[in-house]
Amino acid sequence: MKILVIAPSWIGDNIIAQPLFTRLHEQHPGLMLHVFAPPWVAPALAHMTEVQRVIVNPFAHGQLRLAARWRMGRELAREDYDAAIVLPNSWKSALLPLFAGIRTRIGFLGEARYGLLNRIVRLDKPATPQLVDRYALLAGDSSAMRRPLAEPGLHVDAREVRATLATLGLTDDPAPVVFCPGAEYGPAKRWPAAHYATLARELHEAGHPVWLVGSAKDAAVGAEIAAQAEGACDNLCGKTTLAQAIALIAAARLVVSNDSGLMHVAAALKRPLVALYGSSSPRYTPPLSQQAQVIWLELTCSPCFERVCPLGHFRCMREIEPAQVMKLARTSL
Repeated sequence: MKILVIAPSWIGDNIIAQPLFTRLHEQHPGLMLHVFAPPWVAPALAHMTEVQRVIVNPFAHGQLRLAARWRMGRELAREDYDAAIVLPNSWKSALLPLFAGIRTRIGFLGEARYGLLNRIVRLDKPATPQLVDRYALLAGDSSAMRRPLAEPGLHVDAREVRATLATLGLTDDPAPVVFCPGAEYGPAKRWPAAHYATLARELHEAGHPVWLVGSAKDAAVGAEIAAQAEGACDNLCGKTTLAQAIALIAAARLVVSNDSGLMHVAAALKRPLVALYGSSSPRYTPPLSQQAQVIWLELTCSPCFERVCPLGHFRCMREIEPAQVMKLARTSL
């Protein structure tokens, strides 16, 4: 059996899809699983033992490029896939399996994808509130919702961790506390920089090194936290690749993170984790790990799923106090 998965664009959603990958291997011993994914999520997929090949998606967000998609589809036709599973809901994401001539094309209806998909899975949202369960439905048989689903798990070799530490001039003795202060979706998901700085100072005073890890888009907030923390943390935001960020999180004694892709990475690495939710909901995309603890104030206006607080007060994150996070951190430290 050979299956192509069309992956979503978010790192976290790809981690959440891993239990589906595991279920597919359970159903099809000897399965060859290939994933078509954007380049910025490829390193996460490369750390999944269930994925035999990552095919880089060259199409930028919003680009149709119909002729280029046709040509890539014809190239992939040579792989002779038995089935394709389309995780995104967009119309254009379902084009490639059709152009590749893949016989069975599975996915949710999404943007009226009749004809593009020939096995449409009907979604009962109240019955499957979590995204991980929705993805599992696409395994396509009556056992798809069998419990429990496997938790995500990224494999990081100790040599990869050592090489990353050496490249960045770091040591994991003592093991650090890693903060992931960014959130690609928008500022409504970010715990305030001042709160991170307060927590960093307290951890530093207790003898725990603190590293800030994130993408180049998080460099500004990382610099803000570092300035307010007054030497209590090392700002690595924007200084690593995703593969290096994964290795740094693998070395962590504890991770404190907003609801973000790196939060899901930490959960998949089985690191002790304090996950901070505000505008989003742990009922939909929780960290899939027994090592995770969640703080969510569950205000009447939350979750709004907006990029910026529509009411302007940002209470859902601002009112999560550093002392509350430190209390949970102590249980892991």
